[in-house]
Amino acid sequence: MRLFARIGCLSFGGPAAQIALMHKELVEDAKLMSEAEFLKALSFCMLLPGPEAMQLATYAGWTLRGAVGGLIAGLLFVVPGAIVITCLAGLYVSFGDVPLVQAAFVGIKAAVIIIVAQAILRLLKNALNRADHRLIAVLAFVALFLFNLPFPVVIGVAALYGALACRDRIEGPTNSLPWSKAVPPVLIGLPVWVLPVAVAWLFGAHFLTEIGLFFSWLAVVTFGGAYAVLAYMTQIVVTEFGWLSTPQMIDALGLAETTPGPLILVTQFVSILAGYGESGWGMAGLAGLMTLWVTFVPCFIWIFAGAPFIDWLDQMPRIRAALAAVTAAVVGVIASLSVWFAAHVWFADLSISDAGPLRILTPDWTSLDLRAVALTALSAVLMLGLNWPLGRALVVLAGAGALIGLV
Repeated sequence: MRLFARIGCLSFGGPAAQIALMHKELVEDAKLMSEAEFLKALSFCMLLPGPEAMQLATYAGWTLRGAVGGLIAGLLFVVPGAIVITCLAGLYVSFGDVPLVQAAFVGIKAAVIIIVAQAILRLLKNALNRADHRLIAVLAFVALFLFNLPFPVVIGVAALYGALACRDRIEGPTNSLPWSKAVPPVLIGLPVWVLPVAVAWLFGAHFLTEIGLFFSWLAVVTFGGAYAVLAYMTQIVVTEFGWLSTPQMIDALGLAETTPGPLILVTQFVSILAGYGESGWGMAGLAGLMTLWVTFVPCFIWIFAGAPFIDWLDQMPRIRAALAAVTAAVVGVIASLSVWFAAHVWFADLSISDAGPLRILTPDWTSLDLRAVALTALSAVLMLGLNWPLGRALVVLAGAGALIGLV
C-alpha cells in the first residue's frame, strides 16, 4: 500500500511518465519485478483497451499479492488523481479557471519531461538489444508522430512482424491453459461493471444512464491510452451531447494533464461539469462516480482474466517474439507521446500542418513559454545534475511554478 500510494501520488504527466515512474519504483528501487517481467507486462497491457499505466500497476500488484494486491495497486493508482480532479472540478464550477493551480503544475510537467527522457534512455538500453527491434521503435515513432497512424495498427504490425520473423524452434507450452483462473473474474466482473448503469436505467435516470453507456463504450475502444481517444471524446461530448462547450473541454484537458493518475480521468472532470449543468451538485457527484466506475472496473477485469495467460503465452516462441516486437514498438510510442507532451508544455499554440500523408506538429514560436523552458532546465539540474529524489524535486518545481505564476 505504501509503495503504490507513492506511485499514485507522483504519477504525473500521462502514460509515458507513469511507466517511467513505475519502472524506477518497481524494477530499480524496490526490485519487485525483473526487467524482463516488467517489459513483458507492459507489452501485454499495451494490447488491452483502457489506460495502460493503470493496468500495469494492477498487474504488478496482482503478481505480488494476487487479486487483493491488484485491487490495492490499481485503486491507489487512480484514487489520488480522482480526488484532485473532484476538487479542481468543484473549484472550476465555483470560480472558473484555476490559474494558480495550473501555474504550480507547470513546474511538475517540466519535471515530467526529464523523467520521461530518463525512462526512454533506460528502455533503449534494456529493451532494444537487436537491430530489428531498434528499427521497429524508430518506425513506430514515425508512424505515430508524423503519419498519425492508428495505435492498434502500429502495435498489430509489430506483433505480426515479431511472430513471422521468429526463428526459434516451435514447441507448445508445457502446461494447460489456466481457464480456472481466468473465468471467475469475467463472471463476477461483468455484472459488477454493468450494475450501476442498470440501476440508473431501472430508476429512469436518463442522464446517468447516458453517461454510463457512453463512458462504458469509451472504456472498451480506448486502445493506446487516453491520447488515442481524446479527439473522439471531445467531438461527441461537445457536438453531439452538448454537455460542455469547446472552451470548457479545453480547460478540462488542461487540468486533467496537471493531475496525478491516468489522463483518462479527464472523463470524470467532464462528467462532473456535465452533471452540474444538468441539475446541480448532486447530479455532478453521481455522474463523476458513474464515470469512474464504468471506466476503471473493466481494467481490473482485463487484468485479472488475462494475467494468468501471460506466463502460458510466454512459453510459445512465436507469441514471445511477437510480444518482444510489441515492446520495441512501445518504446517508439512512449517517445512519440513524450515529444507531444514536451511540445504542449513549452508552447501555448500548436497546429498540425499537412504535407501529403505527413501530419507535422508545428509550434507557434511566438507562444514559447519561457517559464516552462526555465523550469525544465531547473528540473534537469536537480534530477540529472544533483540526483535529487523525485518527491523533493517535484515539491521544489511546483513551488517555483506557483511563484512565477504569482509574479
